[in-house]
Amino acid sequence: MGRSEQAAAQPPDPRLPPGQRLRPGWPVLHYGPIPRFKPLTWDLQVFGATASGAKHSWNHEEFHRLPRTTVRADFHCVTRFSMLDNEWSGVAAGTVLDLVPPAPEVTHVMVWAEYGYSANLRLAEFADPRTVLATHHDGEPLTAEHGFPVRLIVPGLYAWKGPKWVRAVEYMTADRRGFWEERGYHNLADPWREQRYSHQEEPGDGPLS
Repeated sequence: MGRSEQAAAQPPDPRLPPGQRLRPGWPVLHYGPIPRFKPLTWDLQVFGATASGAKHSWNHEEFHRLPRTTVRADFHCVTRFSMLDNEWSGVAAGTVLDLVPPAPEVTHVMVWAEYGYSANLRLAEFADPRTVLATHHDGEPLTAEHGFPVRLIVPGLYAWKGPKWVRAVEYMTADRRGFWEERGYHNLADPWREQRYSHQEEPGDGPLS
């Protein structure tokens, strides 16, 4: 039996969602240029329907003094490659929610990144204990092309829901499509259901307008 036949005979890894394949390394995929990091002016903002009605922000030093967490999680890109068992370190999204609570009527968040890129999430997905505003991958600081200084990791969803170069979190009282969701990608992005494109959406999957 040749190598290709042996590979075909191997059962699929149960950690791989349908249509995904393992790929060595970490491909660099993003829309637009890599932003220049400016530590003196960088901040992370939380705005929208906060419980207090006020906007909050942390500068770069303040953000790195927040409590840190480490999670192990797989990474599934909609382009069909997956990386398994990654270590992500940073600030838990739940810490942001604890420090700047959302108003009771908040149902979704929009995560904003450099150049106006955005991704919408249900509040429960953002609050998941595995969701992290990551600064490190496998013990090393993120590189610029992979999102330094901060990228969002949402292990339960396709990777486009985790923007690189995060700058803000907006609390929302209704769903609204983000950058790729407005351009034909599925609003929910569950890799286990292969929710890749908007034409696959069922009633209730997306915003009403």
